[in-house]
Amino acid sequence: MSTSNALLIDAFNRVHEVVHQAVEGLSPHDLSYRVAPETNTIGWLVWHLARVQDDHVASAAGSGQVWRQGGWAERFGLRFDDAATGYGQNSRQVGQVRVESADLLLGYFDAVQERTLAYLAGLGDDELARVVDESWDPPVTLAVRLVSIISDDLQHAGQAAFVAGIVRRQA
Repeated sequence: MSTSNALLIDAFNRVHEVVHQAVEGLSPHDLSYRVAPETNTIGWLVWHLARVQDDHVASAAGSGQVWRQGGWAERFGLRFDDAATGYGQNSRQVGQVRVESADLLLGYFDAVQERTLAYLAGLGDDELARVVDESWDPPVTLAVRLVSIISDDLQHAGQAAFVAGIVRRQA
């Protein structure tokens, strides 16, 4: 395994750790808690970061998304199109992401993590320079896309951990 693979895998494993610490043991009510009326819930934050990771990694790998292939869209039963990742959703839509259990949320997240790590393990350093999105200037390489996913994931995982801390202190 190359140094690049090891670094990327380590970064995604750090996201995994933060997400699990934030979500484990929370009730459906806790997962839907809002610090203020317009803020994101823990359930939405983790669903969103998993959906974006799933979408972007599947696109880079040329594979289908775990969300659809693993039956997660049906298990979650959200009223959104299956392609929805949460990007650009308004407060009302955020509130519609109701998660029936921490196990369901973590199950999807873990399935995405497993697919991501499997993809990264087989990735060659030469592939990191491949352009995966030409709609940006400059075009986005796979390396930049993966770092972007990690950055976004860590931000949202940290937000979920913050809200979870508030929830646990109020209990």
